[in-house]
Amino acid sequence: MSLLQRKGAEENGAGDPRAQRAAGGRSAGVAAGTAPTGIPNPELIERPRRRRFTAEYKLGILRECDGLTGPGEIGALLRREGLYSSHLSVWRRQREEGAFAALSQARGRKPADPLLAENAELRRCLTRTEAELEKARRVIEVQGNVSALLGELVRPRGAEPDASTER
Repeated sequence: MSLLQRKGAEENGAGDPRAQRAAGGRSAGVAAGTAPTGIPNPELIERPRRRRFTAEYKLGILRECDGLTGPGEIGALLRREGLYSSHLSVWRRQREEGAFAALSQARGRKPADPLLAENAELRRCLTRTEAELEKARRVIEVQGNVSALLGELVRPRGAEPDASTER
């Protein structure tokens, strides 16, 4: 390397022995097949996720914080847990308002009452049974009408009904 090349390399930081490498060499990142660090992966969604704390966790932290008396202990607790002092003030207010009882309840739809489901099933069964009963009554009525018609057709033409019993 000439003197001018060395001077130019020193000015732009390339003269540092850690920055130099062999002429045909590849960096470790390229050799391993990974993407350069400056380009984001298009398949990843880079959105921060909001942290969620359970009511038990909040109450545990507040109990532990209430038991601390020495200077700097609360700050150490907050650093250890990765929390902010605003978390403590909001959680204390929630504890005073009794909001933790509501937070400990399960979210989502309430489970259906089994008696209501059974009642609905029995109503459907009753409706179906009443429809079948009405059908059976119509069939019996039609059979009675057919029997009466057949009885008239089978009788002899000259015979009167119940004529022998009236005398």
